[in-house]
Amino acid sequence: MTTQVATTWRERLQAYYYLCRFDKPIGTELVFWPTMWALWIAAKGMPDLKVLVLMILGVIFMRAAGCAINDFADRKVDGHVARTKQRPLAAGIIQPIEAIWVFLVLVGASACLLFFLPIEAFYWSFGALALAFIYPFMKRYTHLPQVFLGAAFSWSIPMAYAAVGQTPDLSCWLLYFGNLAWTVAYDTQYAIADRADDLKIGVKSTAILFGRYDLHIIAALQISSLLLISYAGWREGLFPYVLIALGVVALDFIYQAWQTRHRDPQICFWAFRHNRWVGLVIWLGIASAYWSMG
Repeated sequence: MTTQVATTWRERLQAYYYLCRFDKPIGTELVFWPTMWALWIAAKGMPDLKVLVLMILGVIFMRAAGCAINDFADRKVDGHVARTKQRPLAAGIIQPIEAIWVFLVLVGASACLLFFLPIEAFYWSFGALALAFIYPFMKRYTHLPQVFLGAAFSWSIPMAYAAVGQTPDLSCWLLYFGNLAWTVAYDTQYAIADRADDLKIGVKSTAILFGRYDLHIIAALQISSLLLISYAGWREGLFPYVLIALGVVALDFIYQAWQTRHRDPQICFWAFRHNRWVGLVIWLGIASAYWSMG
């Protein structure tokens, strides 16, 4: 059991802040932008402001909940990884039961948002909850935890369709699997940065599974993502704007590949973080297409 460290109430509030990763918004951004893609496409342009605000709050709450349950799942291994040993649970500032309560409170806050959305969004939310809960434990049982993360991060896409009263269609699922492929690619970059520590403590990842083919498979996943999202854009009549945006993203993927060619852990972590711009650029392409339509 982790030893409790004596703290003031201010230090404990700060620990909860760090537990939810509010100091590191990259994860929220990586969920936020695909949600915006789906909202704009499902609504055929700017969505209703109420729906937009509710979905943004849902992204923030569920990402924070995912971080809390992730740290609970990793509480026995984070102390052995240089990058994570100062996390609140690993450092003993808060106890495991507190992380569980934070998770439950945030899930409850997210559930309250559903009262203001169509009933279909409520049904879809069960998938989001299940994926958010099981993902952190998958690294113990499979080398594909990044796939589960991709499924969880992408679930906001059909949720966005349900939120605006639309039934998820082919374009929705093209976005979903395109985003899933992109997520596995950037989270494998993240896992490369942790590969040495993961091998020592017995944690599984796609970076370990892919081995020396890791960069090749990341490139293949990025190409698959571009193709799937471009098909969705073509179906929705969003060319040439989406095509231009994806061209910019393709150049960025090439830049990432060049920068990470030596698999330096710090550069791979930089590449992971750099993907925040990918989601933004794609959304700009989608939003510009609808703006041009008037």
